[in-house]
Amino acid sequence: MSYFSIKPSLISFFVLIFVLFAESSYAAKVVDVNEICKQYRNSSFCLTILKSKPGGVEGADLVSLAYHTINIARLNLTNSVTLIMNLISNSSNDTIAKSHYERCLLFFGQDEGALVELDYTEEMLEKEYYFGVNLASISVIVDINECISGEDSEGPPYPNKSDLPRNGVFIQKVIQILLVISQLLYEN
Repeated sequence: MSYFSIKPSLISFFVLIFVLFAESSYAAKVVDVNEICKQYRNSSFCLTILKSKPGGVEGADLVSLAYHTINIARLNLTNSVTLIMNLISNSSNDTIAKSHYERCLLFFGQDEGALVELDYTEEMLEKEYYFGVNLASISVIVDINECISGEDSEGPPYPNKSDLPRNGVFIQKVIQILLVISQLLYEN
C-alpha cells in the first residue's frame, strides 16, 4: 500500500504561489484603453496619451500603461525644470519673478518636488503597492499646483506669462490618468 503525504508547508507554498499569480493577473491582463478613458473627465485627451504608447496599446496591460503615463509626466517635468532654470536666469532684474521661479523649482525639482514624488510613484508601482501609487501621484499634482496657483491662497497667483502654467496643467492631466489606472489596479 502506498502512502502519499504532502507536508503542510508544501501546500502553503502552492497556495501562496496561486494567490500571488491570481493577485497580479489583472495587472497583466490586456485592457481596453477606451474603458479606462471612460472614467476620465476628458476621454479624448486620455486616449491620445495612452495611444501614444510606443508599440501601441494593442496587448497593453494596466501596469505598462501606468509606466507609460509616468514616462510622459517625467519627460514634461524634466522639460519644465529646464524652463524654470532658464526663467530664473532671465529674470535677474525682476526679483518678484525670480523669487516665484525659484519657489517653483523647489516644487517641480529633483531635490524635493514633483520629480521626487514621481520617482516614488514609480517605486510604488514596481512594488505593486497601487494605493501608494495613488497617494504619490496626488503629491505630484499638489506640488505643481503650489507653483501654478501659489501657496498664498489669499493673494493672487503670480501672473506667469511663460509656458510653465500650461506645462503644469498638462502634467497634472497626465497624472490624473495615472490616478484612474492606479485606482483600477488597486480595485482589482
